[in-house]
Amino acid sequence: MNPAEIEKRSFEIIAEGLSGRRFDALNLPVIQRVIHTTADFDYADNLTFSPGAVAAAMDALRRGAHIVTDTRMAEAGINKKALAQLGLSVHCFIDAPEVADAAKAQGVTRARASVDRAAKTLEGPLIFAAGNAPTTLIRLHELVASGTLSPALIIGVPVGFVNVVESKELILGLSVPHIVARGRKGGSNVAAAVCNALLYTATERVL
Repeated sequence: MNPAEIEKRSFEIIAEGLSGRRFDALNLPVIQRVIHTTADFDYADNLTFSPGAVAAAMDALRRGAHIVTDTRMAEAGINKKALAQLGLSVHCFIDAPEVADAAKAQGVTRARASVDRAAKTLEGPLIFAAGNAPTTLIRLHELVASGTLSPALIIGVPVGFVNVVESKELILGLSVPHIVARGRKGGSNVAAAVCNALLYTATERVL
């Protein structure tokens, strides 16, 4: 089987696994793409969408949104052809020298400092995709709650044990559009998968 055939058959299996369940038509491609990436049907229940989150993401992508990731792995996993088709770019500041300096000076994580860097340097709609660092979400919550920042979308899917669940719950309490994987599951691959699902919807990519 060639790659296209494998992907097609994989999505057929996923559709069979979700048979009998009802999902919002805009949310379903995101759920399917994450399950395809992880082979984990728990995401059918774990992924939580704020009302209109995908529609808000579509609007932001079509208005030239910047996608900001918290890891190079997530950045690498986002489909560059889809980004190019929409004229978009993806950013990761985690290893930028100025971010490392700011984190050290403030005694905070580089992920937290990366959020500040993105907020200060990027103009236009911002989509934050966090798959690793809970401190990314904690800082986003602080900035949104204070009225300092209003992201077009927050993708909150960090994986792990320390502050992971709590940081996701903070985002779930915000009024800004968000897609969150409740619980401990997630990861950079999941963050990239959510971004790709949104990009594929925006570009009308067909499997």
